[in-house]
Amino acid sequence: MKDYETKNIKSVVVLGHTGAGKTEVLESVLYNNKITDRFGKAVDGTSIIDSDSEEVKRGMSVYSHVVPVEWRNQKINFLDTPGYLDFAGEQAAAMAVADNALIVVSAKDGVQSGTMKAYRAAESKHLPLMFFITRVDEENADYAKVVADLEKRCKAVPLTLPIMENGKVTGVVNIITKKAYINGKEAEIPAALQGQVDDGHAVLCEAIAMTDDALMEKFFMEEPFTDEEIIQGLGHGLRHNTIRPILCGSATKYVGIDTLLNAIVDYALNANKIVHTAKNAKGEDVELPTDPAGPFAAFVFKTVNDAFAQISYVKVVSGVLSAETAAYNMNADENEKIGSIVVIRGKNQEKVTKLEAGDIGALLKLQYTHTNDTLSTKANPLNLPKIEFPHGMLGKAIWPKTKNDEDKMSSGLNKIHDEDPACEVVNNTETRELVLYGIGDQHIDVIVNKLKNRYKVEVELTEPKVQYRETIRSTVEVEGKHKKQTGGAGQYGDVWIRFEPCEDQEEMVFEEAVVGGAVPKQYFPAVEAGLRECMNKGVLAGYKVVHVKATLFDGSFHPVDSKEIAFKSAARLAYKAGMPKAKPALLEPIIKAEVTIPSEYVGTIYGDFSKRRGMIMDNRAIDDETTVIVAEVPMAEMVNYATELRSMTQGNGSYVQEFVRYEYAPQMVTDKVVAEAKIEDDED
Repeated sequence: MKDYETKNIKSVVVLGHTGAGKTEVLESVLYNNKITDRFGKAVDGTSIIDSDSEEVKRGMSVYSHVVPVEWRNQKINFLDTPGYLDFAGEQAAAMAVADNALIVVSAKDGVQSGTMKAYRAAESKHLPLMFFITRVDEENADYAKVVADLEKRCKAVPLTLPIMENGKVTGVVNIITKKAYINGKEAEIPAALQGQVDDGHAVLCEAIAMTDDALMEKFFMEEPFTDEEIIQGLGHGLRHNTIRPILCGSATKYVGIDTLLNAIVDYALNANKIVHTAKNAKGEDVELPTDPAGPFAAFVFKTVNDAFAQISYVKVVSGVLSAETAAYNMNADENEKIGSIVVIRGKNQEKVTKLEAGDIGALLKLQYTHTNDTLSTKANPLNLPKIEFPHGMLGKAIWPKTKNDEDKMSSGLNKIHDEDPACEVVNNTETRELVLYGIGDQHIDVIVNKLKNRYKVEVELTEPKVQYRETIRSTVEVEGKHKKQTGGAGQYGDVWIRFEPCEDQEEMVFEEAVVGGAVPKQYFPAVEAGLRECMNKGVLAGYKVVHVKATLFDGSFHPVDSKEIAFKSAARLAYKAGMPKAKPALLEPIIKAEVTIPSEYVGTIYGDFSKRRGMIMDNRAIDDETTVIVAEVPMAEMVNYATELRSMTQGNGSYVQEFVRYEYAPQMVTDKVVAEAKIEDDED
């Protein structure tokens, strides 16, 4: 692949519902342009793009892939993304470096939830947007209905129409140029389509006229636009989100694919039109045009740790990246040696001598650089905005099947997190569990398979423990006396402790109110230490005790046998004697869940939260089709909610949650937790 100048580079993220045909379209481009020697299919494991073992196994995209294509002396860097919600982190990475978006829609399945999510994501980033309706010749396909839906819901307009003969697609009509292409050759427009073409042409010309005053005047004078004016107007409308063209065809028949590529070359945004904002070493904003003559800056948006080396996918935002580039990572405060620069297409890597601003490629064997880092120069260090990856809400406690694999598991998880920031590993010291968080079951399954296949570690997953708390509801005064005499020096410590509720402070508040020297001051710290240790394990179910005040108000000592350890032991005895009498109570964690769903499922989600002892706090519509429900609900009721929400909404729901507070648990919950803790203690 030759080197391309910035002005001839475009980047296009390919989005859509899972199974809509995104990868199929790109496989068609590769095969029919003789870039590959076979038409790969994800469903039968022959995809050139979806070549990872996890993708072959599932028959769908799991990772984002860069698919560079050369067309009419331009380089189009397609960024293929998974449509399945579990792999939203991959989509976030691809969208961060894309300058345009293409949403693929199946003519058979129509506009689906994933279509609308993709549309909203592209809109939120103000990306110029095209639609491609594929599979127009499949049984039960309804191209007209899909177009009507896109016109209504996404304010899109058709640029092409399919030419059908006996249920098979043979070509397309370009509405704007009023030219038909059948079997790859220019042909007469079928008479049955002429009316649709004329009507569609008028609508498009009006949209084009809105992009420029001179074109508007020409439109009102009923003068035809030149080809150059059409390209200029469509490009302007696309870039400013006033025109969202709909193209169509069949990837498997290679119909409409050339028209799609031509539309991207003619209308999509070129890299040299983009201006980025970076921060310098002082944290000040710096404008950074996509210019090969500008200061060097490249953003690492994806990392892959394969068996041979770390592969760092980069987009060069400014300047030129070559083997001679003196790269500096401001985050790590380290210089990086640039070795091999490659472009990757599926399993294939091709070395290139350089990447100009706007281009996408990969670097091998970087030492200090990870996803979300920026490479620049030490003389002019820069940081580009980081990708906001989605947070995994589904947590599973993860254990190596053999203790000898603990270090290997930990190392493997760190490397997986490095290449997949949407997964997170939390070491919960309180429950003594390592908890793996993913977006959903499929995401977790991919991580477990990576550990097994890449890092040779087999693991087991269990439900993570809920971090309950314990407290007390009444005040008690108790004595704790430790007396030990076994020949030689003895041990003696005697304390009177008052335990009482203390709502204002989570951690135990310790006070002393001893009079007359009943307990010498040098033993106060030992008493406090003994009580604090005890507070880590409550008397109900062994959970941390909070909101308690402990006051040392009396006691006695022995001039010879009293020692710090004796008073520490006395404090423990007082705790064991007093806490069960102080009406101990269980506190359960409450989280705030923000659930995004299609509006048709509002009733379902309301009913489900009621079953989970939740309380609806807010309900707001994002648009005509999407609603956000905010609820407060006990954390214990949300353990597998990511999976269950997917089931309730046919894969269309997502949510985020955050801890808000602890509340008293109902008696039935307390009884259940206490019983489970007793069983666990008996097993130990």
